[in-house]
Amino acid sequence: MVVAVSAFIGAALGAYQARRRKGAGADMAQYALVYALLFSLAALFASIVMARMST
Repeated sequence: MVVAVSAFIGAALGAYQARRRKGAGADMAQYALVYALLFSLAALFASIVMARMST
């Protein structure tokens, strides 16, 4: 669940970043995808670390 939420937040931030740089629709989609991937990977690693530390 945390990974999905972070992917959504990353996509929103990526699209916002592309729009702020005056990008076209394809630019916004690309930024959204990359930010979503990065945020979800960071959340996945963080959740794995927290799960390992708790056991």
